[in-house]
Amino acid sequence: MTTSTNQFLKPLTTGVNSTGNLEIGGCDLVELAEKYGTPLYVLDEETIRAVCRDYKKAFAKYPKIHMMYASKALCVSAVTKILDNEGFGFDTVSAGEIYTVYKAGVDMSHVLFNGNNKSFDELSLALELGVGRISVDNFFELALLNEIAQSKNKTVDILLRITPGIECHTHEYIQTGHLDSKFGFDLTQIDEAVELILNEYKNLKIHGLHAHIGSQIFETSIYPDEIEILVKEIARLDKKFGLKLDEINLGGGIGVKYTDFDNPPSIYDIGNLAVEKLFESVEKYGIDFPTVFLEPGRSIISTAGVTLYTVGSSKQVPHGKKYVAVDGGMADNPRPGMYQAMYSAEIVNKKEGDVPCETVTIAGRYCESGDILIPEIDLPQLCEGDILCVYNTGAYNYSMASNYNKVTKPAMVLVNNSQSDIIINRETLDDLISKEVIPNRLTK
Repeated sequence: MTTSTNQFLKPLTTGVNSTGNLEIGGCDLVELAEKYGTPLYVLDEETIRAVCRDYKKAFAKYPKIHMMYASKALCVSAVTKILDNEGFGFDTVSAGEIYTVYKAGVDMSHVLFNGNNKSFDELSLALELGVGRISVDNFFELALLNEIAQSKNKTVDILLRITPGIECHTHEYIQTGHLDSKFGFDLTQIDEAVELILNEYKNLKIHGLHAHIGSQIFETSIYPDEIEILVKEIARLDKKFGLKLDEINLGGGIGVKYTDFDNPPSIYDIGNLAVEKLFESVEKYGIDFPTVFLEPGRSIISTAGVTLYTVGSSKQVPHGKKYVAVDGGMADNPRPGMYQAMYSAEIVNKKEGDVPCETVTIAGRYCESGDILIPEIDLPQLCEGDILCVYNTGAYNYSMASNYNKVTKPAMVLVNNSQSDIIINRETLDDLISKEVIPNRLTK
């Protein structure tokens, strides 16, 4: 089995330098914390590029494959540039994501717009900026998109998003392909949607089908099952309507390693299974080879990211837990609270010979009892001022961050070859109130 980057707990460039401090991308993490402050998101460029290349190599045997980055995992201009350089397109889910990739200079024909409740303004922007595909989610959107396209005298290239009826063993909040889902057309609704497109919605041109099973998936059989369903549907629609669809979008969802207990599949194993199933299904159902799109998000960016925190107060509950608080928490990483997500961590300024000597609970600084980053972890004794590095925070941490308790969002730096660059500035207190307005009548 060939190992892939998503199977690593830490960024590829993680190591201990001559001072005994952890480093990533050749940058001392203590020095990064001192220079940029904490909490601090750190991204390793080498790890991002490595996993992109894993995907391209893993699926190279299929003649028509296009990689699309699921931007919702982390939509930042600098990251967009890296993914664009690596030949990835972009799966976007909002006007903000569309605008971000547009301003980063991406060829918009390589962008797909996805989502279950796209607004009039968002769809209009997508058409204005020339988004390559819109994945239509429901009957309401079909009518709305056709109306907008007609008003602009344009023909819109679309996919139909379907729910393939496949359940994956992941958290219920991140399952999307099962039958009882808010996303996509049920298999029994596809014919009605196709008839509307062919007979009424003349400004829509359908190219294929789109499905997404879920996120943080560890099961390798899921993807061949999905391919079978999509190829079979394409063959059935051709037979019934004479409709020659030539694209299938498999979504993303491959898992990553958050703790030593996680065992995500290799991208290469998934690639081999998927490509084998594609060849088999195309022959079985007698269709031409479709262009296949894949939309990894978490597995592209998660392993590359860590978050640095400064240790503050601690509290030993008599006959209970020891809580150690850091200067961040649920606002910069809401995943433990939302999904019961588990993380691994190390002291950055560890010294030679340090060994885990106590079990602690890593607590956040927010006014919520549930603000717990790591419920239980063995670490050397933590002292005020120590720097804690939490691994695998590249995906969905900054994307889901908030200003809860009126706390500023952290900065983000990109590291590579011993160089660090700010890619998101730390928010200021003025940023926090910059959009607030006091009506004149309240100042009298």
